[in-house]
Parts: sequence; structure tokens; C-alpha cells
Amino acid sequence: MICMSIKLFVTDLDGTLLPAGQKVPAANIKAVRDMVNSGVIFTIATGRMYSASVEIAKKLGVDVPIITYNGAFIKTVGGEVFHSAFLAPALIVEIVNFCQVHQWHLQSYSNDNLYYPEHNDFAKGYEKVLKINKGKAIGWDGLRQYTENVPKLLTISSSAEETAERIKVLKAEFGDRINAIRSNAEYTEITRPEVSKAAAVKILAEKWNIDNSEVMVIGDSYNDLPMLKAAGHSVAMGNAPDDVKAVCEFVTDTCDDDGFAKAVYKYVLKNN
Repeated sequence: MICMSIKLFVTDLDGTLLPAGQKVPAANIKAVRDMVNSGVIFTIATGRMYSASVEIAKKLGVDVPIITYNGAFIKTVGGEVFHSAFLAPALIVEIVNFCQVHQWHLQSYSNDNLYYPEHNDFAKGYEKVLKINKGKAIGWDGLRQYTENVPKLLTISSSAEETAERIKVLKAEFGDRINAIRSNAEYTEITRPEVSKAAAVKILAEKWNIDNSEVMVIGDSYNDLPMLKAAGHSVAMGNAPDDVKAVCEFVTDTCDDDGFAKAVYKYVLKNN
């Protein structure tokens, strides 16, 4: 038996708790409720916007904090805001100008509303994956105007190779003024430099006076790496890339085969 007691359990959403394009499986809902009933604090950490996450969280039947925008905004299902880290308006304008010159598709999230220059195939694909229909096409000038309370910007490319190149170009242009990370093969997330899921998890752990040795996180993608590396205990999904699995203490089954629920019962509730 593994000797540990988990007080804070943090999960990624897409590809971890939630299979692609599907509802949260019943096994995962039960695992979350069993954890909460046992006294474990549960939270979600996702790159998604709050409004695209809260409806999923509500289906779990528990009022939990949600780490959204890769750590830039933390808000409970009930509406209590724990933390926010918004991009500076002047910097947003610089990034918008840069992406327009390079003809990159760019999305902005002002006051938890989704905006893009045009409703093209990238925007349509994004809305289809997240099952939302809330975006507004406002043109490049519109993106330069809607700069209030923007936790992140997102550029979507056509391939993993193109995404990797964009990250290099962004870092070369903006340096340590931004954090540019890949959240999946086509998505490059742009936030303030101090923002990460790991930093958000630390904020919550300190809020509840929980030692890092009592924190467990689970995820499947590259934007999960900071929190997987930083947490006292980490679990990679079976569908995670090998280099994500390599940094984790444990590896569970795939998302489609209830890997989340299996991890909860094996590594949290069994030991607690």
C-alpha cells in the first residue's frame, strides 16, 4: 500500500475527467462525490473559459472551485471568485497587432466572453469541441477594444509543428512578458508570465493550509505539466503523451476507460 493522505485532489478536464465530445461518465461523477463525501477537497483545473466549465462542474453535484484559463481565474460553481490575473490592455493590443500581421487566428476572452476577428473554420472547430455557441466575431479592431478582464488569448494553428513554431516566435517577440504554452496540438495559450495551473493549485493549497505532500493532481496534456511536476503526487492518464507520463508518479488507464475513477479509488480513497 502507498502511504499517503490526500486532502486536495485536482483534475484536468478534457482528456482526463471528460472524454472528447462526451458527457462526464457516471463512474467519474461517483468518484468525485465519494471523494468529497470523504472530506477531500476537489477542484478542476482547465484551460477552458469559466462559462464553458461551470456547466460541466454543476453536473458533478458539488460546489467546487474551478481553476480556469490555465490558472488565470479561479471561481467556485456558486460564484465566489478566489483569484484573477488579467493581461494588461496595452499588452493585449500588442499581441493582437502581432497576430494580425502574421495572419494567425486569435481568440480573446474579455469578461468571460469569447471574441475572434471572424467566425472562420478555426472558431467553428473550437466551438464544436467545447460544445459552445457563445463566440462573437468583432474584427481585429474589436479585439483591440475588448481588453477588459482578459485572462488569456488563444491562437489556433493547423498542426502540432505549427504550434511549436508559434510558441518560439511569441517567446522571441514578447520574452518574459507572457507565458505561451501548448494546451493541445493546435492551441497556443497566452497568459501573464506567472500564470499556470501549478500556481493556481498552490494558491488553493495555501488557502486551506494543505501541505504539498497532501496534494494530488491528474492530467493528460502539456499545459498540465507544471502542476504535475509541482504537486506532491501526480497521475498521468493512459492517453497522455509519453513525456507527460514520464514526469508523473503514477499512470492510470485512459480517459475512455474510466482512468480518472480508477485513480481516485486506487490512490486517494483506498489510502485515505
